[in-house]
Amino acid sequence: MATELQQMIDVVAKDKGIDPSIVIGAIEDAYLAAARKVFKTEEDMRTRFNPETGQVELYAVKQIAADADVTDGAKQISLSEAQQLYGEEAETGMEIEFPKETEKLGRIAAQTAKQVIAQRVREAEREKIHGEFSERVGEVVNALVKRFESGDIIVEIGRIEAQIPRREQSRAENYAIGDRVRAVIKGVSKNAKGPQVILSRTDPALLVKLFEQEVPEIYDGSVQIRGAVREAGDRAKVAVTSRDRDIDPVGACVGMRGTRVQAIIRELRGEKIDIVEFSEDPVTYVTKALSPAKVQRVTIVDDEEHVMEVMVEDRQLSLAIGKKGQNVRLAAKLTGWKIDIKSDEEKKKEVEAAFDGLTFGAPAEETAKFTLPDIHDEVVTALKNAGYTSASQIIEAGADKLLAIEGFDQETVDAVLASAQQVQGA
Repeated sequence: MATELQQMIDVVAKDKGIDPSIVIGAIEDAYLAAARKVFKTEEDMRTRFNPETGQVELYAVKQIAADADVTDGAKQISLSEAQQLYGEEAETGMEIEFPKETEKLGRIAAQTAKQVIAQRVREAEREKIHGEFSERVGEVVNALVKRFESGDIIVEIGRIEAQIPRREQSRAENYAIGDRVRAVIKGVSKNAKGPQVILSRTDPALLVKLFEQEVPEIYDGSVQIRGAVREAGDRAKVAVTSRDRDIDPVGACVGMRGTRVQAIIRELRGEKIDIVEFSEDPVTYVTKALSPAKVQRVTIVDDEEHVMEVMVEDRQLSLAIGKKGQNVRLAAKLTGWKIDIKSDEEKKKEVEAAFDGLTFGAPAEETAKFTLPDIHDEVVTALKNAGYTSASQIIEAGADKLLAIEGFDQETVDAVLASAQQVQGA
């Protein structure tokens, strides 16, 4: 019949999900600490849980030494004395355990056991959480929003608390206590309170896992994701390829009438997703990565530095660049190439300026060098196309005229004017 102590060991181990040996070790250590307080002796003591009796046994341990070498009676026993007890089998170097009474330990042992068990259980739980979730990095989990702390979302995964830091939250999303949220495990950090499981709603890994869950061809390996980039809440690009000639990788991911990709878009609260076919040929890959814009021509400017010049029709320029340069920025991250987008009109002006430069020298060179601090190259390009090639021209034009440039919004105009004034005042 199980003793009260055995029952406690089983209950604690099961409730906390840890190995019973950890609880037993904590109890043995607690009894040893209590014994040292009660007996106040120099003896080497040892405790051992006896599973047959369900009790903790206490021993004083003495090492057998030659009669002439005994210097500490509390920790040593002479060979002759040991042989009187155990016969000729006793030899120097062996240890003999002498049982000691544990009844005297009573309340002290119980209190100490509670403290040690609590500490050991916490440590074991921390190690268990750290070990378990370290192996699950990249996995998508379902969590329940529990509370908010300084902009971070604290959620529950089963019985474990996890954190979605502000930097890992999509700006397109808002949650309330009790909401369900799917997130990817990004990592596990250690701090004074124990391991902290970090979740993310912005990591591209979440996008990849959602595609694996929604697209059977990705799950079984016939379609592979070769790259994924995101600006969470706004837009994402995913490059896919097929290992089976009969399977269209883009079509498989989109699904019948867009059902598969729409499920992912709903999960990401309306984030636009461009699915493009991966290609080993960089020109083809960049062309597809700039979707939905249509590209006229791609020229590799520097193979080693991975720089390309992309030509598009004038009406496709703003689409290719995207809002605040988002489309070209994501395409560059996806492909690993620096992309310089130019329209027909801009290229035409560049050619004319080059000829003018051959004839008159400096003006074309000054125009070519025109830049604005902290302003994206595509925005500067659009300004050049509109005929603005100096900071003074931009300031003179004013906000209303700049707003008339295709693709420019108030935020872009304000930034351009501030940069031009900075250049003018330098």
